[in-house]
Amino acid sequence: MTTVKAAKKKSSSASRKTTASVSEQEQLLVDCQELLKYQFQDVELLISSLTHASSADSRVVSNERLEFLGDSVLGLVICEVLYHRFPQLLEGELTKIKSVVVSRRTCARISRQLGMERFLILGKGMASQSVIPASVMADVFESLIAAIYLDGGIDPAREFVLSHTEAEIEKAASGHHGGNFKSILQQMSQKEFGATPTYEMLEEQGPDHSKLFRVTAVIGNFRYPAAWGRNKKEAEQRAALNALCQIGGREVPYAADD
Repeated sequence: MTTVKAAKKKSSSASRKTTASVSEQEQLLVDCQELLKYQFQDVELLISSLTHASSADSRVVSNERLEFLGDSVLGLVICEVLYHRFPQLLEGELTKIKSVVVSRRTCARISRQLGMERFLILGKGMASQSVIPASVMADVFESLIAAIYLDGGIDPAREFVLSHTEAEIEKAASGHHGGNFKSILQQMSQKEFGATPTYEMLEEQGPDHSKLFRVTAVIGNFRYPAAWGRNKKEAEQRAALNALCQIGGREVPYAADD
């Protein structure tokens, strides 16, 4: 496994053995920033976020402190999004969704999807393992969030978090975990309009083994933007989310031609 050494270490560092190796290490840092879609002003923050305690001279200079901060930034961003996106949900329901999105399992999965194993700075014992532990992968995601936050502020940190958690938010809220959009729409509709939503099948397309379904949510006499799904359940969930977004004045995520 290739690991990044601190390309910007002071000249006294024994890790800088040859010009070629330093060039390779610097290229990995460039590649990492391209992957993250963020250019660091202070590349030392990126290096620190990638440095596991097993390779650091002391735990203080590892990514543990950044992981501590990143955990809070991640929580803030997700809480803010959930607060505005689901104004009708109570604290307990919001907490259920948040707990899934910010979980260590989710953070580790995102890191693996990004391919962060390639860039980690690990000690010999850790680097020799065939599979990097999930805890390490979760830590690096939170550390990267903190590094971006310290380097550029909350806006790029929020953009980075949401670019990798939007799907997790949708999955957590749509019934894989926590609540679901149909239930949320029903609660909101009954409270605000005194009516229960229904779902109308508008169209089916494709062969029997790979059908697509287009469904619209209906409240009273009003039909909300329709959505396609790979099955009726998915189409109804997406149609419910479309309705929630339109009612809340947000962009409809699954617009389908009516």
